Amino acid sequence: MSQTGHKFIDPKVLATIKDLPLLAKTVVEGFLSGQNQSIRRGAGLEFSQYRSYQPGDDLRQLDWKMFARSDRYYIREAEVDTNITVRFIVDGSASMAHEDENGLTKMDYARFLVASLAYLATTQGDAVGLYVLHEQQLINLTPRSDNMHLQRFWHQLAEIKPSGRFPDAETAANLFSGRRQKELTVFVTDLYEHEHEIKDLLYKLGAQRHELLLCHLMSRNELDFKFEGTLTFEDLETGQTMQVGTAEQRKTYLTKLQDWLQQTEKSMRNRQITYDRFVTDEPLDKALRAFLKNRLVLS
Repeated sequence: MSQTGHKFIDPKVLATIKDLPLLAKTVVEGFLSGQNQSIRRGAGLEFSQYRSYQPGDDLRQLDWKMFARSDRYYIREAEVDTNITVRFIVDGSASMAHEDENGLTKMDYARFLVASLAYLATTQGDAVGLYVLHEQQLINLTPRSDNMHLQRFWHQLAEIKPSGRFPDAETAANLFSGRRQKELTVFVTDLYEHEHEIKDLLYKLGAQRHELLLCHLMSRNELDFKFEGTLTFEDLETGQTMQVGTAEQRKTYLTKLQDWLQQTEKSMRNRQITYDRFVTDEPLDKALRAFLKNRLVLS
C-alpha cells in the first residue's frame, strides 16, 4: 500500500475526522485505490466469457452458435450476484472505554473498524446489520442494504456509549433469531469477561455454521505494559481498584497475557471461528483484508 493510502487508514489520522460516514469512505476508498475488482464466474447475470463444457454443467448454458462454428461445446459464463448478509456485533460494555496512549479508546477503534467494514460491505451490495450488546439491552438494527439504512447504521454506531458489564445469555438471545443462509458475522470485542460469558456466546454463534470473524481489540498499553512506578488500576466494569508496583509485576503480567492470548486464539480456531487481533494504534487495512478474505468464502 502507498504511503498516502496507509496514512488515511491510520487511526490517529482518522480520529481527526469527526463525520463517521466520511471516515468510512476515506478508509475504504484509500484501501481499494488501484486494486482490481474481483469477479466470480458462473451462471446468472451479465455475459462474461466462454469455457469448455464439463460433465455436469447446466445444458441451458450451452452456446449452440459456438458449437455450429467449432463443432465443440462451450458454456456461456456470467458475472453472478454474490450478495450476502453481514451482521456486526459490538461489545458495548464499560471496558471498551479503555484509552490507549494515542488517546483513542477501544470503542473509538471499534467505530472506525465497523463503519469502514459496513461501507465496504455495501459497496459489494451486501445487507448490513448492527447489534450492540449492553448489560441490560441488545440494540438491534436488522440487516438491510439501502442507503437510508446505512445512514441509520452509522448514526447508531456513533451513539454507542460503553457502560456496565457484558450482558447475560438471556439478553443476548435475540442474536440467534432471523439468521440467513449466506451470512458473515463480525464480532468486535476486547474479550474482557467475568465468567466466560463472551466466549460462551462466541461458541454458540460458531455452532450456527455461519462464517464468524472475531475482531479482538487490545490497546498498546495493555500489550506492552510500559507503566512506571506504583499505580492504582481500576476495573471499568466493577469499579474495583488494585495498587500495583509496575516494575515488579510487568514480567508476570506479560507472561500470563501471552499464555492467555495463545490459549484464546487456539480455542477459537478449534471451533472454526476466525480469530484476528487488532491493536488500537494499528492501521485498519489488516481488518479490511481479514473481512474480504472471510467474505470470499461465502461468495
